[in-house]
Amino acid sequence: MKILVTGAKGFIAGYLVEELLSHGWAVVGLDNLSKYGPVQKSYDNHPGYRFIKGDAKDVPLMKEILSECDHFIAGAAMIGGISYFHEFAFDLLAENERITAASFEAAIDAHEKHKLKKITVMSSSMVFESTNVFPTPEGNQFECPPPLSTYGFQKLACEYFAKGAWEQYKLPYTIVRPFNCIGTGEKRALTDKEIYSGNVKLALSHVVPDIVQKVLKGQDPLHILGKGNQVRHYTYGGDLARGIRLCVEKEQAVNEDFNISTPESTTVLELSKKIWEMINPDKPFNYISDTPYEYDVQKRVPDVEKTKRVLGFSTEVSLEKALSEIIPWIKEQIKIGGI
Repeated sequence: MKILVTGAKGFIAGYLVEELLSHGWAVVGLDNLSKYGPVQKSYDNHPGYRFIKGDAKDVPLMKEILSECDHFIAGAAMIGGISYFHEFAFDLLAENERITAASFEAAIDAHEKHKLKKITVMSSSMVFESTNVFPTPEGNQFECPPPLSTYGFQKLACEYFAKGAWEQYKLPYTIVRPFNCIGTGEKRALTDKEIYSGNVKLALSHVVPDIVQKVLKGQDPLHILGKGNQVRHYTYGGDLARGIRLCVEKEQAVNEDFNISTPESTTVLELSKKIWEMINPDKPFNYISDTPYEYDVQKRVPDVEKTKRVLGFSTEVSLEKALSEIIPWIKEQIKIGGI
């Protein structure tokens, strides 16, 4: 069985491609290298893996690749942390819509003319940006107000592309919603701009690498965005990859959507203190609150009952275990200038 993964040089794909290869899939990875530039992965020379440098908006190229594939994980997108949502509010909406439209056009063609069985769509917990239902179940995206950020709105549009392609062309789909993926491999992006957070200059991306960097660089008190009572579910990349693979493989996942997440809630303040104590066990924890961004959603709590019931999936790696892997990796990346 052969599968196309677009955005193959991205952070989540680093875990996902490895997971697919280890379970017998032949993987074609497509990426235009626009985010990180050339990136080496552990599986680059795996006999079951082929990388193609190309653009997911290139419909003829996508049709050519998908004509040989059984499955397709549509992962290519402009994506980043909260500062990214604000800086590229228009570009990410426009670019991601072009990527999505091209992906579905090619997938519809491959399903009609060749052997493509399904498209698996990488959505986001940000589709629930405006909800007031916690934990948030699948289906709430049709009931809560639409997302306020252009990123969240575009991810919701991805889900409607899937819905429309099924209604008109009978293209089977599965929608995957990751919640706050954490792990190694999240490097400095080419478009990142360094700004000061307190006395530390860094390219703000996602909360875990940002806090780890600031603590490792000796910031005291630690600067956090807002009061730190924002609730998140930090899901290890290896767990997320396994959940995505099950979404691809399980017949029960066809035309369904799934929240792929740890069930454990953690506030930003709790996360900050945990990271601080792992790095500075003998130093009192001090912090100061900076002005938060506009789209800093206060609460994202998934209902994972459907994922467990239908896919038999639950996460295995705790936040502490994930951080014990992430912190040394970031420390090394700081040393070599990779982050």
